[in-house]
Amino acid sequence: MDLSFRHIRYFVAAAEAGSVTGAAALVGVSQSAVTEAIKSIEHQLGVPLLQRHPRGVSLTHEGHQFLRHAHAMIEALTAAGRTLSAAGRKLTGRLGLGVSPMVAGYFLADLLARFRRTFPGVEVAPSEDRRPFIEQLLINGELDVAILIVSEIEEKAALAHEVLARSQNRLWLPPNHRFLKRDRVTLFDICEEPLIVLSADDYGDALARIFRRAGLSPRVLFETGSVEAVRSMVATGAGIAIAPDLAYRPWSLEGDRLEVRAIADPLPALDVGVVWRRGLERMPAVEHFLQSCRQGQRPGHRAGEVTA
Repeated sequence: MDLSFRHIRYFVAAAEAGSVTGAAALVGVSQSAVTEAIKSIEHQLGVPLLQRHPRGVSLTHEGHQFLRHAHAMIEALTAAGRTLSAAGRKLTGRLGLGVSPMVAGYFLADLLARFRRTFPGVEVAPSEDRRPFIEQLLINGELDVAILIVSEIEEKAALAHEVLARSQNRLWLPPNHRFLKRDRVTLFDICEEPLIVLSADDYGDALARIFRRAGLSPRVLFETGSVEAVRSMVATGAGIAIAPDLAYRPWSLEGDRLEVRAIADPLPALDVGVVWRRGLERMPAVEHFLQSCRQGQRPGHRAGEVTA
């Protein structure tokens, strides 16, 4: 069962207002949003919670029972929020955070914003560099924690990590490309076309290993560390590219469209995760940063794997 806090709030508002219209005004959303939320709860519980009539809504017997539990859940979450907020205001210190270029572009801003809202007393000092250098800074104690492409970590004996997001790799194509007629494209097929290679965060090296293991040699037209350059070149028909879903957007900066297709050959996923030094007692700021990262895991990505 997957009851969201938002749905529960909407139900309580409807029960207290006695109408969907009143509930929508209380929580500041549309009437249809309130209606759909209540229907979702009723569907998951398998019982009607509200009786609809021309003057509004009233609680059924099951609705009265659920309302008591809903109030208890809201009170518990509110209390937890107050406790964490108080703890956040008390926590101080400095957190040295390393990030690699692609991670900085797609993960850093959200993670920092979430952590700073909860722990404003902690000074976060982010620094961007290539993954091998960040690994050494972690081992030397010059950084406390890092967000990296963990599927490429080299110092596995010295560093532990937890996967936050797993991104599959797909083929990026310009509109009207012949491969769009297929559901899946093989690596052999890809070698027939000019390839634009994304080199950021060792992605190009990982891609080269994939082709070598398959005994294939792609026709590399251009290598770049810029995702936007890859997007623009593919969209304008210069070539095709293999890239992770986390970087996909269907439009280039110039407004040209891109399409994607699955790759038939099994490719390793790109794992983004939080990394820290093994055997080192983690200070409170690091522990809370790890919790904040887990709370911000992206929907639809398999995550939570830990190597300690």
